[in-house]
Amino acid sequence: MRMASPFREIFKTMNFLKLALLNLRRHFVRTLIGAAGITFGVVAMLCVVTILQGAVRMFERILSSDSEMIVFEKNVSDLFFSNVPLDAIDKIGEHPGIQEIEPALFGIVSSPENPVVTCFGIRADSSRLSKATWLEGSSEKFTNDGKLVVLGKRAANFMEAGIGSIIDVGHKKFEVTGIIETENGFEDGGVFMPLALCQDYFHKEGVASVATIKVTDKKEIAAVKDYIEETYPNLVALENEEFSQSYSQFRILKTTSWLVGGIAFLLGGLSVANTMTLSVFGRIREIAILRVCGFSRGQVARLIFGESILVSLFGVTIGTLISFAVLHLLKALPALQGYIDTRLEPNLILAVIAMSFITGIGGALYPALYAMKIKPADALRFE
Repeated sequence: MRMASPFREIFKTMNFLKLALLNLRRHFVRTLIGAAGITFGVVAMLCVVTILQGAVRMFERILSSDSEMIVFEKNVSDLFFSNVPLDAIDKIGEHPGIQEIEPALFGIVSSPENPVVTCFGIRADSSRLSKATWLEGSSEKFTNDGKLVVLGKRAANFMEAGIGSIIDVGHKKFEVTGIIETENGFEDGGVFMPLALCQDYFHKEGVASVATIKVTDKKEIAAVKDYIEETYPNLVALENEEFSQSYSQFRILKTTSWLVGGIAFLLGGLSVANTMTLSVFGRIREIAILRVCGFSRGQVARLIFGESILVSLFGVTIGTLISFAVLHLLKALPALQGYIDTRLEPNLILAVIAMSFITGIGGALYPALYAMKIKPADALRFE
């Protein structure tokens, strides 16, 4: 009685799989080397892409500040160089489609033993303070015309400061009136100044770096954008998602992460190709015996491709597990808490799995073509 066609195909596939696994086990060290190349490629790609894109997301949160739009100066290479006049911000805030508008001035300075400190110039009613957890002090002493500053928890730790402390920020000293804790590591390691004080310190009187806008209704976004761009041609108004996609610094980071990850994966593919090539050259007589026993050229090629894909899948599985462990470790490090977002995106994992299949197929292409050309009679005499 003949086996039904679908079951016969399944049976043949299972036999091919068993044979492929057997060949990989027989050459365990060689298989391990090939899988290691894919593993390192996966770890590099997942970790680099996740860390850099997580940093971008963290910086996006600083800019969005629970808003839908951001306004900044046109044709600037970096937001630290952007200048948005405060009178323009106040005028924009009168638009009926705007519920709330917040100016923010960004600056980077050095302080003793801490090469970089980020300063945030904000108004007293800023959501950045109201949504933070106050560990020491309160918002009452942080006034628009005041000279006192508030530190993020991380900044307070590395500056060894508390309420009443006098801290050095660049070439000036400031008194601390409060310590807050935020979810964003960049803000948690920053110094919050009254906007007027920050303007004076950075010599940017009357301007802010950006203004974040919360609209009354998302249907009003288009009208608000048109109003700003028509009234103030030197300003740009973008939705948060638009800004993330168009901001050159973000594009550079994202492109770099994929480029580094892609190169690592390419090296892994070369490792698989080398492993499969050596495997074919080391089994020429064995392949000849398979051909004598009835294996077609196509079946031999399928066997080589199957082995290569199994090596790649083994590598991507181990690499993904190692990536989870590495990212979890990085997130647990006190120095990095809050600075990086280590969530592995499902789309990224799917992309890595797809690339592993492509790598497996590409790495086996030459070995499979070579194996198909082997003539049994000549190969059996091969030494």
